[in-house]
Amino acid sequence: MIQLAEVTGEAWLVDPLALADLASLGAVTADERVCVILHAGSNDLVHLKRRHGFRFARIFDTSIAARFLGGANLGLDTVLTTYLGVELPPSRQRDDWSVRPLSEAQERYAMADVLHLIALAARLREELTARGRLSWVEEECEALAAQPAPERVEDPDAYARLKGARELPPRGLGALRELHELRERLALAADRPPFKILGDATLVALAQQLPGDRPALAAVPGCSSRVIERWGSDILAAIARAPDQAPAISALAPRGRRPSAAARHRVEVLRRWRAGVAERTGLEPGLVLPNRLIGAIAEAVPRDLAALALVEGMRQWRVDAFGVEVLAALATIGP
Repeated sequence: MIQLAEVTGEAWLVDPLALADLASLGAVTADERVCVILHAGSNDLVHLKRRHGFRFARIFDTSIAARFLGGANLGLDTVLTTYLGVELPPSRQRDDWSVRPLSEAQERYAMADVLHLIALAARLREELTARGRLSWVEEECEALAAQPAPERVEDPDAYARLKGARELPPRGLGALRELHELRERLALAADRPPFKILGDATLVALAQQLPGDRPALAAVPGCSSRVIERWGSDILAAIARAPDQAPAISALAPRGRRPSAAARHRVEVLRRWRAGVAERTGLEPGLVLPNRLIGAIAEAVPRDLAALALVEGMRQWRVDAFGVEVLAALATIGP
């Protein structure tokens, strides 16, 4: 279900299951004059880009904005209460939204999700401007809008990269492979992200416990009554298919090149610097400088701002706000 609202206070629900295509809506999102306001919309953007070919000229994500204001809980209900004093109706996230027709309660909930976003965006822009961080958020939103939707890549060993997979016994590992393949099929059929079907931790817990019936399945964290009702038989069948011997897994091969001792030292220095900046600014450390960027900078060893800006994934706002400090931290180590 796609929810839409505008400055007049009107809201609509667009049912993609009832339409042949969404081309007319795609023309709106691609219009340079239109700024699409959403909250934690990265998954929605991927879906609309990949499935419907949408292009987004401009977006403003209120979750990203709240994060740059130091928000710890970024749920829409919390952000709305914090900045507008608005409370949302009771959550309907556990509902099956593929069932038609929607109930009145579902319609009210869906429209409430977008009714206040325009006012929320305006309020957040005010706060960001006051702190000198509006351009930071705009750059992040611009990058998110322009990011191409990744194609689904078949990886037969993806299950072996889940946290905890390497500690499983042979049959557990085989069960994990079967469960992972089942999740991919269910997600594709429902056109939903795999984690919306079953979380990674739930897959691994199933492979550890190997439940043989529905009561045992219900004892596994993440296997709610709704999950069991919809997919319980499929899950149990996948576990029953698991071979006794562990499958051959390329994922268990040795990992890539280990960073040099000098690079590891630079990583530690940058992490200490990041901790101080996070405390000073009220931003979470991963927003100041994500670990992937710390590693890339430690390998590249930039000596000036121009070189720092060339590190892949480095946003200009980080260079402007923290670049001099990053270079100074690196300089304490020496060549």
